[in-house]
Amino acid sequence: MQASTIGTPTAGHNGTIFVAIELSQKTWLVTLHSPDRDRMSRHKLEGGDHAGLLELIEKVRSRAAEKLGAVPQVVSCYEAGYDGFWLHRLLEAAGILNFVFDPASIAVEQRSRRAKTDRIDGELLLRTLMAHLRGEPRVVRIVRVPSVAQEDARRASRERDRLITEQTAHTNRIKALLRLRGMAAGNPRRRDWLTWLARQRDWQGQPLPPHLLAEVTREHARLMLMREQLVALEEAQTQALAQALAQVLAVPAQTAERQNLLQRLKALGPAFTATLTNEVFYKDFRNRREVASYVGLAPSPWRSGGIDREQGISKAGNPRARLKAIELAWLWLRHQANSELSRWFRTRTANAGKRARRIAIVALARKLIVALWRYLTTGLVPAGATMKA
Repeated sequence: MQASTIGTPTAGHNGTIFVAIELSQKTWLVTLHSPDRDRMSRHKLEGGDHAGLLELIEKVRSRAAEKLGAVPQVVSCYEAGYDGFWLHRLLEAAGILNFVFDPASIAVEQRSRRAKTDRIDGELLLRTLMAHLRGEPRVVRIVRVPSVAQEDARRASRERDRLITEQTAHTNRIKALLRLRGMAAGNPRRRDWLTWLARQRDWQGQPLPPHLLAEVTREHARLMLMREQLVALEEAQTQALAQALAQVLAVPAQTAERQNLLQRLKALGPAFTATLTNEVFYKDFRNRREVASYVGLAPSPWRSGGIDREQGISKAGNPRARLKAIELAWLWLRHQANSELSRWFRTRTANAGKRARRIAIVALARKLIVALWRYLTTGLVPAGATMKA
């Protein structure tokens, strides 16, 4: 059931215009509450029409100023998602206080078949914004908007992850096609692989059929393109890091310095340091709990009455950072075998099965990401860790 829109409380913000924007690619639904009226109003705009949005806000502000005798403040909000943060920067530049909400933190009805429309969601966003400005604790989580340079710096590491995924897909496809003829695939990532393939024969002593050979050739060409782009991207990342340390680029000097500090630790290469720095350590966390929560490695207890159990890690926050943290935990055991964290893992998993090791590696990833945060903020090297020469 939709909540009533009459008599919406605004507490100490009686002279404020509240704006909630429900975004989609096709349309924008703007839900407004102005101090000169006692009800909400809704306005539909074409998706991406930022000029129409600013014109609408200015129209409502002018109308309210005539009745109130003073120009009211405008506060807006929208959910983080497909549109990123460009709209936030646009609204801030227009003198509007804007908040970007974490969609997963907004409370919704728990009915199994709850009604969901843009109209209901817009009203819910507006009421959540009012509650946040009234000072209600934990009513919503606010997304920390990165700077333009910080947001742009992460593109290289994200593109590299996509290229590696595509490279693996092309390699597996080539192997699957050759398996249809019962032939070995060799190493398709070699440049002279097609020459090697031309000499191969199936169980009947026959070469590949012409159409299958043509498909494999095209697949190999796409694989080589991925390889070339990966090499070019890695070279560009190395050059950009050197220039950023010399303060030639617009990349934040703090981000480049932290990436350089991480690379001094054994087991951390350029790929891991770039991802962790651009996805996690560009933020300023207040304590270790915020670090673990952002990476999604915080526990999720379920305690109600006589029920007390753990649901596992929350998996909230940044999935790319969480994936890299768990991968790094396995590498840490190999290259930092004498560190205190590695010894803790071996002690906990002595004579344990595979499932217990998988659970313990997640705990190690959480401890490791917190230890790296302390290393970057205080200079405290993880106990027993080996530095590169």
